[in-house]
Amino acid sequence: MTIAVGDRIPDVKVQVPGSSGPEAAQTGDLLGTGTVVLFGVPGAFTPTCSDHHLPGFVIRSDDLRSKGVDKVFCVSVNDAFVMGAWARANEISDEVGMIADGSAVFTKELGLDVDLTGGGLGVRSKRYAAIIKDGVVSHLAVEETLGLDVSSADAVLAALD
Repeated sequence: MTIAVGDRIPDVKVQVPGSSGPEAAQTGDLLGTGTVVLFGVPGAFTPTCSDHHLPGFVIRSDDLRSKGVDKVFCVSVNDAFVMGAWARANEISDEVGMIADGSAVFTKELGLDVDLTGGGLGVRSKRYAAIIKDGVVSHLAVEETLGLDVSSADAVLAALD
């Protein structure tokens, strides 16, 4: 079952890129306090994710913070080494935190996993964006097509109004 508005975000072990390699983290600690924007992407370094989705949140990070967002995180079913390399390739410092969900445990708990094995990608995340307030989902937008529409940074900014 897919997580819904009003549900508490699951607290599971993930990894984040650290200065000396992957670091263990809990989603409850990362996402459970304040107003957090979480966006999920099918894969680091993939075209729409790299060309539009991630850069949109980086570019609009100050706008999001001016609307009361404390933290912005990107999650993908990739390992922490890949997420760290993707952050460095996009020259991200603290605008967007990267969450590595290498085994899709968090993504499956959310019910936002998609099987892309036929395309050679395995189990991945659907493309989505959520606004989380003190650990509870207050807004969730899941893309129903391959495009980037309802989960873009601009769409999240509109949802914060």
